[in-house]
Amino acid sequence: MDSPRIKICGVTRLEDAQAAVELGAWAVGMVFYEHSPRLCSLADAELIGAALHRRAEIAGVFVNSTLEQIADVSERAGLTLVQLHGDEGPSFAGEVARRTGARTIKAAAVRGAETLQDLARFHTDFHLLDGYTAGLRGGTGERFDWTLLESRRSKVPLILSGGLTPGNVAEAIAQVHPYAVDVASGVESAPGIKDHELMRALIEAAATREVSV
Repeated sequence: MDSPRIKICGVTRLEDAQAAVELGAWAVGMVFYEHSPRLCSLADAELIGAALHRRAEIAGVFVNSTLEQIADVSERAGLTLVQLHGDEGPSFAGEVARRTGARTIKAAAVRGAETLQDLARFHTDFHLLDGYTAGLRGGTGERFDWTLLESRRSKVPLILSGGLTPGNVAEAIAQVHPYAVDVASGVESAPGIKDHELMRALIEAAATREVSV
């Protein structure tokens, strides 16, 4: 089995985005949610998008934004992935894809098996499953019960998120076999500030897929 792709999310600085791609990241994610400690300014997003053009997937994370807001940011930052992390419905996700031309990710915080059932309504390019913490939208640093995914039947490629670190990413991959893994807090020195050595360690651990026993 090929190693899963790596998405480094919550990036706010050009140097971190460039380092992530140089280390082998498939995608770099920027958060455009004003209540997030990892909020990326549009000016920085434009710099990152220009620097990474055709080098990696450039993802934008939105929470209950309007279609016009998403389209504007997508064009200005050169997004190739749009991640919907709010209460958006399937029809809205479809409109985002048509309006931006970007591939779409519908994200959900896992509370139980019902989360997987609800997510099955979304025929987006990817599904992302994250840990749940009341009042937070992603970047919680909390993992969920991966055994819940044993009942998942969707053919939509899965991106696994929530509490992943260099120390547990190999275990997660071995158990879940995701298309990609998504990490934010697990490779940070502070919210929005990536630790390059932690990124290196996580990407190397994901590539080896060796689980200590």
